[in-house]
Amino acid sequence: MEDDANLSGMLMELFDEEGYEATLARDGQEGLHQGLVGEFDLMVVDRGLPAVEGVDLVGRLRSRGIGVPILVLTARNAVSDRVEGLDAGAQDYLGKPFDIEELLARLRALVRPASALAEELPIGARRRLVLAQNVVVGDARTPDVTLSPREAELLATMARHPRRVFTRDELLARVFDGAGTSGAVDTYVHYLRRKLGTGVVETVHGVGYRLGSA
Repeated sequence: MEDDANLSGMLMELFDEEGYEATLARDGQEGLHQGLVGEFDLMVVDRGLPAVEGVDLVGRLRSRGIGVPILVLTARNAVSDRVEGLDAGAQDYLGKPFDIEELLARLRALVRPASALAEELPIGARRRLVLAQNVVVGDARTPDVTLSPREAELLATMARHPRRVFTRDELLARVFDGAGTSGAVDTYVHYLRRKLGTGVVETVHGVGYRLGSA
């Protein structure tokens, strides 16, 4: 829920690129209605909304039994503001200006508890990654393969967006929390290919990697 047209447009485009199905509310009254009648995995709420202020909106949703995870995204970032937002029922609070990768990481952390146990991602035509178990499950012709947590997260990152090409720096930020060098990405791609076959990850020369078809 964001009333700034430029920022809301950027966020909607970003969320779409990340595979989220996003709905935009431009004021607090519309956001309250959508929060009460819709089914969402996550809500991002600005404080400076017309009609119903963001923290008031969070409180109203909580008072009516809506337990969806909420991140407050706002320029009001004093300690007292953060305390007020969290006490109203928000799970997280991020001030503007913000780093996009940090925002995405916080969103992943908020939705992970609800989805991690059930998340299965297709890997090629005959296999799928069961993320909670870090196991790639195959059919009768392809045996199951257990991955390390980091191997599984690298593969899952690409599998969530199978047509997207990720640069090494993007994968480093998403999977390795920005630690290390791009060589670490190459090493773990090598590990995945050794366990699952060379076609599991495709190299896009001069750009980076994406999920393969094998």
